[in-house]
Amino acid sequence: MSVAKVLEVISTSSKSFEDAVQKGVSRTTDSLTDVTGAWVQDQKVVVKNGKITEYRVNLKITFVLKEKK
Repeated sequence: MSVAKVLEVISTSSKSFEDAVQKGVSRTTDSLTDVTGAWVQDQKVVVKNGKITEYRVNLKITFVLKEKK
């Protein structure tokens, strides 16, 4: 039987929400193995002078813990 853990990650992009998600997942998989999924918990934008300058996402990323030996 496997056990999974959920990690919260906040990621940003100047391009889009999709790019922010991609960056968050990519950076997480650089540090963790056995990432099995992610979902967007929240989205926000930063607005300056009437223009969107930053897209932000709060991600919940699931990964499986290694089995005890």
